[in-house]
Amino acid sequence: MASAMSQKLEEKLVCSICLELFRVPVTLPCGHNFCKRCISDHWDKKRQEPEPSITCPECRRAFERRPELEKNVTLHGVVELARDSEERGCAAGPSGAAPAELCPRHGRPLELFCEDERRCICCICTVRDCRPHRRVLFEEERAKKQTFLKESLEKAREESERIEQTMKELELQTERIKDCSELKDGIQSKFAHLKKALEDFQRQTVARIEQEQRAALEGVDKNWNLCRDRLDVLGQHRERAQSLLACPEHRTFLQEFLLLPPLESPEVLVPVEFDVAAVIKPISEILTSISRLLLEDLPGCVAPRAPSPAGQDPVHAQELAVKAVAPLPKCQLRAELLKDHRNLTFDPETANKYLEVSKGAHKAKHRPGSVPGQGQGPRFQPWQVLCTQSYGPGHHYWEVKISSHSVILGVTYRGLPQEQQQGHRFNIGLDGGSWGLQVREDCYLAWHEGRAQKIQEQLYKNLGVSLDYGKGLLSFYGLGERTKLIHSFHSVFTEPLYPVFWLCEGRVVTLCQRD
Repeated sequence: MASAMSQKLEEKLVCSICLELFRVPVTLPCGHNFCKRCISDHWDKKRQEPEPSITCPECRRAFERRPELEKNVTLHGVVELARDSEERGCAAGPSGAAPAELCPRHGRPLELFCEDERRCICCICTVRDCRPHRRVLFEEERAKKQTFLKESLEKAREESERIEQTMKELELQTERIKDCSELKDGIQSKFAHLKKALEDFQRQTVARIEQEQRAALEGVDKNWNLCRDRLDVLGQHRERAQSLLACPEHRTFLQEFLLLPPLESPEVLVPVEFDVAAVIKPISEILTSISRLLLEDLPGCVAPRAPSPAGQDPVHAQELAVKAVAPLPKCQLRAELLKDHRNLTFDPETANKYLEVSKGAHKAKHRPGSVPGQGQGPRFQPWQVLCTQSYGPGHHYWEVKISSHSVILGVTYRGLPQEQQQGHRFNIGLDGGSWGLQVREDCYLAWHEGRAQKIQEQLYKNLGVSLDYGKGLLSFYGLGERTKLIHSFHSVFTEPLYPVFWLCEGRVVTLCQRD
C-alpha cells in the first residue's frame, strides 16, 4: 500500500514536459506545475511559430502575456524529499529496486532510455508507448551524454579564457583612455597659449591702429591750429588795412602805412596721411585666414559628420540645372535672415549702357542694343550696375531673383573701377575691395582679389546675401526647399559696401522687395 502511494506521489512530482522529477518547479496561473526551464523552452518554441501563443501545455489555457515564473517553494521541498528518498534507495544495494528505479507509469524496473521522449523506460513502455521510438542502453546514452558534457566543458573553458582575455584587454583600454587626461591637459594648455597669442595680437593690432590714429589726429590738429593762427593774423591785417583806408589825411595815411607789417606767406601745412586700408591690409589677411580656419575648416574635422539621409539619391548632372522655386517655403534659417531684410534699388547713373533699369529701379535687364537716356553720370564699362544703398556696421540681408546663369552678385566699396579689366568681362572680385559670386552653368565661382574658388553646388534662381559687417562675414545662400549656404567670405571691412551686379546678354536680375 505504501509503495502504491509512493508511486502515485512521485507521479505528481513529475514534469509533464520532461517526464522527470521537477527541477525548480513553477506554478502557472491555471494551477499546473512545470520545470521552469521546460516551460520557458516550450514557450520560446511557440514564439517562433507563425501564430505564436502563450498557453498551458496541460489545460491549453491561453494567457494574454507571458506569466512571471516564480519557484513553488513548497513543491520544491517535496521534490527534494522524494529525490533524497530515491538516493537512499539506490544506496541500499542490488537487493531490491528502489522506488526511483521503477517506471512511474507501470511500476516496472527502468531498463532502457527513449531518445525520442528523452526519458528512462521499462519493458512495458518499450512494447506499448515507445515501440516506434529510438531506444538505447543506459550505458550508451550515458557515454553520449558524457561526451557532450566534456565537449561542453571544453567549450566553456575556452570561452571563459577568451572572456578573461577580453576583460584584461578592456582593463588596459580603460587605463589608456584614462591616461588621455594628460593629453586633455596638454590640449587645454595649447589652446590657452593660442588664446593668449590671439589676445596679444588683438591688443597689438588695436594699439597700432590707435597709434596711427593719434599720429594722424595730431597732424590734423596742428594744421587746424596753423589755420586758426593764420586766420587771426589775416583778421588783424584786415582791420588795420580797413582802418588805414578810412584815414582822411594823406600825411597820416602815409606815416601809418609805413608802420603796417607786410603780410607774410602762410606756413606750410603738415602732410597728414591716414589710409585705413593700408593699415588694415596685412592684419586683414591674417584675420581672414584665422576666421576661415576656425569657422569653416576646423568644425568639419572635429565634429562628427552627419550621415546622408537614408534613401537619398546623389545629385545627378541634370538636376544641377537652374530651377525656379515658387513659392519659396519657410524655414527657420531664412526666417532669421529675413529679420534684417533690406529693400534695394538699382542706381541708373552707374548702369552700363546695355543695362535697362526698370521704372521702380527693382529690375535690371541686359538688352542687345544700347539703352538711350538712362544714367547721365559715369557708367560702368563692364555690364555692371551698383545699388543706391550702402551698408556699414550691423547685419543686413537682401534677396534677388535671376533669370538664368551667367550672373555675378556681390558687394564693393565705392571706389570699384569703372573701366574694363584686361582679360575679364567684369571687375567684381578682381581687387581687394570687392567680393562676388559668379553663377555659371554648372557651378559657382567665388571671386576676391582676382582669385576664384570653384563651388560645386545646386544652382538656384533665388539667392540671398547676408552681410554681417562687424564680424566681417559675407554669405551667399540658395533659396530652395531649404535655405542652403553656398559660400562665405571672411574679411575686415573698412568702408560702406554697395551691392553690385554683372549681367550677361539677355539676363534679368530682380531685387526682391518686402513690406
